[in-house]
Amino acid sequence: MTKDRQTIAIIGAGLGGAAAGALLQRAGFDVHVYEQAPSFSRLGAGIHMGPNVLKIFERIGIDKKLVEISSKPTHWFSRDGVTGEYLSRIPLDGYGTPYCTVHRGDLHALQITALNEGTLHFDKKLTRIEDSGSDVYLEFEDGTSTRADIVIGADGINSRVRETLLGFEKPNYSGWVGHRALISADKLKKYDLEFEDCVKWWGPDRHMMVYYTTGNRDEYYYVTGVPHPAWEFDTAFVESSREEMAEAFAGYHPVIGALIESTREVTKWPLFNRNPLPLWSKGRLVLLGDACHPMKPHMAQGAAMAIEDAAMLTRCLQENGVSDFNTSFALYEANRRDRATRVQSVSNANSFLLTQEDPSWVYGYDVYAQSLKSESAA
Repeated sequence: MTKDRQTIAIIGAGLGGAAAGALLQRAGFDVHVYEQAPSFSRLGAGIHMGPNVLKIFERIGIDKKLVEISSKPTHWFSRDGVTGEYLSRIPLDGYGTPYCTVHRGDLHALQITALNEGTLHFDKKLTRIEDSGSDVYLEFEDGTSTRADIVIGADGINSRVRETLLGFEKPNYSGWVGHRALISADKLKKYDLEFEDCVKWWGPDRHMMVYYTTGNRDEYYYVTGVPHPAWEFDTAFVESSREEMAEAFAGYHPVIGALIESTREVTKWPLFNRNPLPLWSKGRLVLLGDACHPMKPHMAQGAAMAIEDAAMLTRCLQENGVSDFNTSFALYEANRRDRATRVQSVSNANSFLLTQEDPSWVYGYDVYAQSLKSESAA
């Protein structure tokens, strides 16, 4: 169909927002992305990008580069955190594209290159949003403002766009924290141990997920899930220590001990989530990713769901246009709610790939192969 030239504003240039911007621009829409951070930086640590996402990245021309810079594990191993016994050996190939583990910052930098020049705007913290009925007014902390025909809220678990739709509500603290650390692979050479490409070590009430984040395997990353009764800090994360890690995983397998011993810096992050939202859009505003269905990271699919959202929302806007945004948004929710809710539920339960199972419902999913069901069929 011929695209109308109505404007789309995306709030948040994270992995979901950047994907939405690039996909919509390639579909012919007039899109600008507004990010509150003052500039790009190599934030975060490791992230998984499965074949379900690589199929989407192919549409914006970054799939081959991502494969080039990533580690490409052939299996996801689950092991007993104390004995080392293998609980599952899950093949990750056979889906038409590699399974990639990569540094989140390197992936983000790659995604930003796919946006049209001059359409990504930094230092734009949203302070005011008003849907007039005929357009949306956006005002930012730096005193600038703009208008758009529709607004996509890709601004994370504390989304200002979500707050506009549903009112202020703090996310739920899950009772868990995640420790994150990057280790130089050179430090591991002194150990007579095997450090596998992608392995999750399971304890009775905690775990440690470990994998390489670069194509040349020089950076090894771990992230934990550890019970913690309350989050007592006002910051997004706090510094942790080798001593705290050693206490949390006392008596665990020698590989875990070696990783902790090799840690130079480690941070501790609270794990938040929300209950499924009663709506994903209202008027000219629509949500995607963590703004819409945040989840604990235990499936390594949170960012993937945001990117799948971006692809499906683009499909629905191509089908109906910005001018018929009500139909587009309803179609988008009808075709994403069930899958996102299922992944959210399984991820929060922390049971994925603990035992031998077929993960093709996750990795074999192709957002472009799905027949669009009408909102009335949802």
